[in-house]
Amino acid sequence: MVNASVLELKELSVKLESYLIESKASWLKTHFSFVYHSIFDSNKFEGLKKFYNDIIVKYPNLIFESEDFTSLQETALISILERDDLKVEEIKIWNYVIKWGIAQNPTLSADSKEWSNENFEALKITLQQCLPLIRYFHIPGEVIWKKMKPYKKVLEEQLWDDITQRFISPNEPITSLVLPARIISNPELPSRTISTLELTSRINEPFSTIINKEHVAELSSWIDRKSTIYSLANIPYEFQLILRGSRDGFHPKTFWNMCHGHAGTIIVVKVAGTDEIIGGYNPLAWDKLTEGCYMKTKDSFIFSLKNGSIKNSILSRVKDCGDDSLYYSDSFDQDIFGPEFAYCEFIMKSDVSDFTQDKQCQCFYYYTDYDSNNHEKSIRTTDEPFSILNYEIFKIIPNCTI
Repeated sequence: MVNASVLELKELSVKLESYLIESKASWLKTHFSFVYHSIFDSNKFEGLKKFYNDIIVKYPNLIFESEDFTSLQETALISILERDDLKVEEIKIWNYVIKWGIAQNPTLSADSKEWSNENFEALKITLQQCLPLIRYFHIPGEVIWKKMKPYKKVLEEQLWDDITQRFISPNEPITSLVLPARIISNPELPSRTISTLELTSRINEPFSTIINKEHVAELSSWIDRKSTIYSLANIPYEFQLILRGSRDGFHPKTFWNMCHGHAGTIIVVKVAGTDEIIGGYNPLAWDKLTEGCYMKTKDSFIFSLKNGSIKNSILSRVKDCGDDSLYYSDSFDQDIFGPEFAYCEFIMKSDVSDFTQDKQCQCFYYYTDYDSNNHEKSIRTTDEPFSILNYEIFKIIPNCTI
């Protein structure tokens, strides 16, 4: 009887896991950190673990830059480090592993120069399962001395000798195991039978479903305050997708969870029922932990892009000193409010927690000189609230090929 009950519970957990992956992917991503930490407390949920790790390899900041990274279970960290397709520079992986290990030893001083041999040995024991998974011989030599040497005592002496030898004499043989470099590319498209994994592994999807390269050139010129638009061959930035509503969901809290900590971002929104593409640029880091406050920056702006029947783009920069350029909602309002520029001059909002379902988004504008609007001009010809078809948020990063 006991064995039968155990088998039934195991079968039930597998069915529940499949249901969550196939039907509640958006919810799983909205509650990313909580669920991810929870599932590694168990030897079960292998499907969910793979689901989340498939996301992490593409968006590693979701874990590595999260506030509770150092509380991650060792088994979870190992499962990430084992991935060949983890999209993180190896020296950064080293830094994260050291940070995690130090957090597990709270008595260690913040300054490693003050550590005793026993302190280094304690850290080495803590990291004994993680250190062999780092691809040391694919770390650029110029950063080894700066980032790795202070902690060399946590490595086996032979390994450190081989790392330095490889840097000095790259053609000389070494005795340490050389792991292959990580494959920094999109993971393969999964089987159609596991359709939800397509959320994070679509190989051939366009960089955007809303804007094109001409829009990228225009937006890049606005970021740099250029008087002319960059040519397509000389765009100085790449637009790295962080969030796409049609892929990740339209719940306002999804925005706060997935964009938290990201600085230098562009939001583009396709307005329902029109040709309008509107959005905003925020040079500051989004912060989901504020108590509700206005943010100051002179470099943010809102915009409307030419598209279809919209013949001309509109750029509207922040006026004056930019004291109230953006508003960050507190945690109690993040089920309703997404990004907000100035006093609702561009705001994404939904009373039903879905930006596509009710007309609560708005680009309000004060039309009289007496009223104090924060931007130079309106980006719409109406104050009427609207719903959206889709939205995307990109992190702006330098284009290394220029």
